[in-house]
Amino acid sequence: MDGVLVIDKPKGPTSFDVVRQVRGLLRVKKVGHTGTLDPMATGVLPLCLGEATKVAGFITEGDKAYDAVVRLGAETDTQDAEGKVVAEAPVPPLTASLLEDVLGRFRGTFEQVPPMYSAVKVGGKRLYELARAGEEVERASRQVTVYELVLRDFNATQLHLSVRCSKGFFVRTLAYDVGRALGCGAHLEALRRTASGPFSLAHALPLADVPALLREPEALVRRLLPVSEALVDLPAVLVSAADAERVSHGVPVEAPSHPGRVRVVGPSGVLLAVAEVVRGRLRYLRVLV
Repeated sequence: MDGVLVIDKPKGPTSFDVVRQVRGLLRVKKVGHTGTLDPMATGVLPLCLGEATKVAGFITEGDKAYDAVVRLGAETDTQDAEGKVVAEAPVPPLTASLLEDVLGRFRGTFEQVPPMYSAVKVGGKRLYELARAGEEVERASRQVTVYELVLRDFNATQLHLSVRCSKGFFVRTLAYDVGRALGCGAHLEALRRTASGPFSLAHALPLADVPALLREPEALVRRLLPVSEALVDLPAVLVSAADAERVSHGVPVEAPSHPGRVRVVGPSGVLLAVAEVVRGRLRYLRVLV
């Protein structure tokens, strides 16, 4: 069983809990997720099954989109609703103009400091491990990009936002930073991922519906997306049948110049490899056949 199964993750389980459940239900040995969602978050969680696990790392690097609810007036130690409140302050009178001015600071490319409660590693340890031990360490900022940040609605204590961003962006930290900019503090109250790379909620199956796939093999086939669809965001380099044979053995072949990574596709449309074009030749990052 090879392909990508997109799950609509419910609130509560960790991403690995979802992997474990799907692995057990579908009796698949190799299953991996493509970007962690916090337990409180819901939404798009693409799972790679079988041979698709070979490209999981490339899917993880895709852009993400979220709908978020930010609660104003209180900061928590985790920057979200699951943490302990550590500071409170009155919320200033809000206007659309004021909020647009603040949100404008978080559009484009900028530096973001990851939160202590995150899976980022410092000195070989996950930050959340240090945080749970009562330690707080200095974290290097990382460059992130927010392509779109839309104020959907607001009231006296809440903001409803939609965000489209690069890999590695923390919406929790956005909530914290917006609260600081408003002078009242804030934390993330709710989060739903609406897209991950080329996958959206339209592709997603509720986790509770997975057992039914065992009773309907045709439904499982329809839900299991081919590996080639997982990398449609990468430019395609088409090779001949003769060159496809060379690719399968890791032999570099000539290719047109493309910036960044490419997917190498054979004459039958099969995804052969992920590569980079270096001086007019393919340098393989992962050969799939």
